[in-house]
Amino acid sequence: MPARIPSSAWVTGLTVGAIAAVSVLAVQADRGPHPTAATDRPSATASADPKPAPTRTAPAVVPDDSGTGRRIVYSLSQKRVWLVDASDATRRTFAVWPGTVGPDPGSYTVGDRNEATTGSDGVAVEHIVYFAVESGISIAFSNAVDGSSPPPPAPGKETGGIRMRKADGTALWAFGTAGTTVVVVR
Repeated sequence: MPARIPSSAWVTGLTVGAIAAVSVLAVQADRGPHPTAATDRPSATASADPKPAPTRTAPAVVPDDSGTGRRIVYSLSQKRVWLVDASDATRRTFAVWPGTVGPDPGSYTVGDRNEATTGSDGVAVEHIVYFAVESGISIAFSNAVDGSSPPPPAPGKETGGIRMRKADGTALWAFGTAGTTVVVVR
């Protein structure tokens, strides 16, 4: 009569085989494409795709041509804002969704602020920090009360709101008091 293999040997053999199979799959998965987490970097235009794009691996650096001292820096090309303190240290940086009308590059000052209102797109917004007027359109930073990204604008609709995520809007509201400098760069 042939010798019986103990059940513990079978269990050990199956366990070793399973671990080998999982290890092979893990190596293959590591070599494949990796998904990236959605972050606060908005798409090129609100009308094209209101979903945030993947983040960069390195933190964004304040643009060289943005001046010195305590200021809010807004890059039109990067669609990004920096909150910079008096020692030129970045306190926070985040991506934004620009409106259809943007400010020209230059230096501005925070004028009016409004805790909450309805945006020109019909969305309830809060933490509105006004700093410019372009072609009769007020340009301001704000965030949607419900934290959503802005809807695509209606065809031909001009909007001056520069939207951000709720936590970023709260931070900008606290930082961007009346008289704060806003530097807009390309």
